Amino acid sequence: MKFVDEIVIRVEAGDGGNGCVSFRREKYIPFGGPDGGDGGDGGGVYLRADADLNTLVDFRFTRQFRAERGQNGMGANRTGKGGADLILKVPLGTVAGDADTGEVIGDLVAAGQTLRVAKGGFHGLGNTRYKSSTNRAPRQSKPGGPGETRNLRLELRLIADVGLLGMPNAGKSTLIRTVSAARPKVADYPFTTLHPNLGVVRAGPLRSFVMADIPGLIEGAAQGAGLGIQFLRHLERTRLLLHLVDISPYSDSGDPIRDAQVIVAELAQYDPALAQRERWLVLNKVDLIPPEQREQRVRTVLEGLQWRGPVFRISALSGEGTEPLIYAVMDHLEARPPVAAERD
Repeated sequence: MKFVDEIVIRVEAGDGGNGCVSFRREKYIPFGGPDGGDGGDGGGVYLRADADLNTLVDFRFTRQFRAERGQNGMGANRTGKGGADLILKVPLGTVAGDADTGEVIGDLVAAGQTLRVAKGGFHGLGNTRYKSSTNRAPRQSKPGGPGETRNLRLELRLIADVGLLGMPNAGKSTLIRTVSAARPKVADYPFTTLHPNLGVVRAGPLRSFVMADIPGLIEGAAQGAGLGIQFLRHLERTRLLLHLVDISPYSDSGDPIRDAQVIVAELAQYDPALAQRERWLVLNKVDLIPPEQREQRVRTVLEGLQWRGPVFRISALSGEGTEPLIYAVMDHLEARPPVAAERD
């Protein structure tokens, strides 16, 4: 299934039904008076978060959605039937906004959460509404109001506790395969990962967290180099970033210090707030360094980065060092409230 995380669609709520002009016509009742009923309200357009969806691909080919129009009023004081609402299912983490104004309408983060994105038109009024002591035979009615129409931008921002950062081939996909049941593609060439992947990492009974792997960044990503920074939005909900750095002698650039600095610079260009989020350094592929040279290599990288935060030495491929990392992440998350709670 193709991963789609951003789409623009057009939604149209239903118009309200028109009011009716009618008069009571029965034998022996020559002056029955007005009996035109009101129209029905137009149907609205709603988004509903569905935990079974993980992409916006359903909107890729169908871009226009319209709710049902309200039925017109009828004689004998019969009110028109209201138009049926249109409910569109979207993945958890979908942000809905007006594509023309840039206004954010809402954020769907809980299963079953519903958001109205287009209001149905108000019903028209029948001539019964206009009768009075001085106007006993009104011939006026009111048409139904138009339904709201808007170009809607949907953006998917994955809901994960931990996000993985790093250059292409840093080992992010290998790590998420090792510590979870996720199976992203892994190969020995850059940009193997073309779209974000989620994995549930278990750290014991009733202890788990969600990890997100996004395509690797390269220098100039903010200007569109490589796959750009379009996938960084999927890290905005994370509570912790794991910055993977390939410190083996066989890394693509051969300079892990510069690789790490490039990632931080691209992150800051995208969102300074995201760049300030808590970030742990994970030095990967230590198994490719001779044992007697490992500590010196690690020390050189840490001094070059002037790193003062948590650091872990792992081999994502063999699993070496991954267990202490997972338990440390789990303890850290349990000691801190979720991002949503922090914002309240």
